[in-house]
This record gives sequence, structure tokens and C-alpha cells, in this order.
Amino acid sequence: MLANLNDVLLPAKKKKYAVGLFNAVNLELARGIISAAEATQSPVIMGSAEVLLPYGPLEEISYFLLPMAKKAHVPVVIHLDHGLKKETCLKALELGFSSIMYDCSTDPYEVNVSKVREMAEIAHSYGATIEGELGHVGDNPDSAEGDSQLEDPSKYFTDPAVAKDYVERTGVDALAIAVGNAHGAYKLPPKLDFQRIRTIAHTVDVPLVLHGGSGLTDNDFRRAIHEGISKVNIFTDINVAAVKAEFRKFNSMDKGIIDLIPAAVEAVKQECQTKMELFSSCGHAADGLAACAGKKTDACTGKMDQEMLVKLIAQEVQKQLRNA
Repeated sequence: MLANLNDVLLPAKKKKYAVGLFNAVNLELARGIISAAEATQSPVIMGSAEVLLPYGPLEEISYFLLPMAKKAHVPVVIHLDHGLKKETCLKALELGFSSIMYDCSTDPYEVNVSKVREMAEIAHSYGATIEGELGHVGDNPDSAEGDSQLEDPSKYFTDPAVAKDYVERTGVDALAIAVGNAHGAYKLPPKLDFQRIRTIAHTVDVPLVLHGGSGLTDNDFRRAIHEGISKVNIFTDINVAAVKAEFRKFNSMDKGIIDLIPAAVEAVKQECQTKMELFSSCGHAADGLAACAGKKTDACTGKMDQEMLVKLIAQEVQKQLRNA
């Protein structure tokens, strides 16, 4: 069933488990993710990030992600991760994505607030949810998700007091925080600021998101979830698992792509199941299904309401008049 972040993360926050986001830039990844979620009866978040769109264009992946989510027997959120441009976020909403992240974390604070607040209003008019980021989660070297390497990541950690103001003023449904985490494979063991996670979790009302989950230890995950993380983003681990499985299968030149596909799907499924068990989301699909059942429509109608359309047109007219 197609769901949004509120459907799966609010129960997770209340019951102290986390829901995994797994990026799916192709059909093999998507099949493995859905298969793992159904096998473990776990809610799941699936999608792609803007920096990954060269490997799977947004419109093209929507052709299989959305039907697979609607057909699934567990709640599946289709999420645009790290949307960097307004146009990309709007396109995701038009295509039917049930959730977006508008990442304005590198902008000055007031600009971040203004841009995300506007996008939150638009996303909510679609019945979709939105994630924002405060502080800045950098990238490990060779990360597929970016090249923002920070010399001193602690300077960009999320401030709990500012987080409260940010959530209240933007209206985001989930907040990505910077607490020593980074995208991609870690070269050295990360040191997460668990006290900061706890403080932020007690300061804001929305679920917290941990980016850069691949490479953290099992104890890191367990404690981060215990302290208040409700969503964990994973890509590197499933990306690498699929390639390793294909290399093992490709033991001679008489193999074709169809010989490799089943191995990749199964490897992704196994890696996702491992993470779902670690996040304690197994058996919690019913939580999200109950939330979805309580609504009149699917998580995302894919249509903007009339009031929001009029508001956006008025804003655009005012902008044109100012520039005239």
C-alpha cells in the first residue's frame, strides 16, 4: 500500500523502532527491497536521491516504484531523498511520490526555513509529506551521494534549540539531523553524538532521520534508535551487496545479464532484511496499514488542491510584478 512518512514514522516514533529508507535506482533494487519488506512484514521507504537520478531518471523510476508500492501488502513510502532543486521536488509530487525531502541545509538558516516552508505547503496540498535537514550531513570520500567532505563536521551538527524553531516554522513532517553521520562508506569508525540525538528528540515533536546509515555498527543503530531516531537511510550497503553477488555469479564469459539479475535481487533482499531486523521494524507493517486505512484516500492523490493552486499563481503574479 502506498503510504507517506506520517503513516510509518509516527508509529515508529511512538513504539521506538525505525523504518529504513532504501534507494532504488533500478528494478532489481526495488524488487529486493519490496521482497524484504513483505517477508518481514515491515513498513519501508523506497525512492531515490537527486544525485542518483543520472543512474535512474525520476520519471522512469516512477513507472515501477509507484505501482509496486500500491500493490505491496505492506506500507511503502515512495520518497524523493535530498531534493536539491525546487523543480525536482515539484516533479516528484506531480509524478505521485508520496514524500519528498527538500534539502536546503547548505543555505543560510532563514533561507532554509523560507524555502522549506513553501515546499511543505505544496507537499501537504498533494497529501504528501516532507523531510527537512538542519545542520549538514557531509559525504565520506567516494560517496555515490555527493562530494561534500567537511573538515570539522562538528561545526555543522544540529543545534537542538534551533531545531525546535525550524520544525515549528517550516511545518516539516520529519527532520534529518547531523550528529557525526555522513553519506557513503566510512573510512574510520564514526562517533555519533547520542546525547544530541536524545536532546533533539525531546525538543521537537516530529520523527528524526539518520542519514549515512551504511557502515555504522549494530550498536550504533540500536542506540541511535533508542535515543530517538525513527528513520534510517541506507544505500551503500545494498548497492555493494548487489555488485558482490553479481561478481560471484559471473564466473565465466558465457553468462548473460539474466543470469545476474536473480543474484542481485536476492542479495538486496537479504541485506534489507538484516537492516529491518536491526531496526526492529519487523512485524510492524500493521501499524502503517492501520494509519492508511484511517484515511479516505491513498497517501498521495497526485493532484494539487485548488486553494494551493490559486495561492501559487498569485505568488507568481506578484513576483512578476515586482520584477517588471
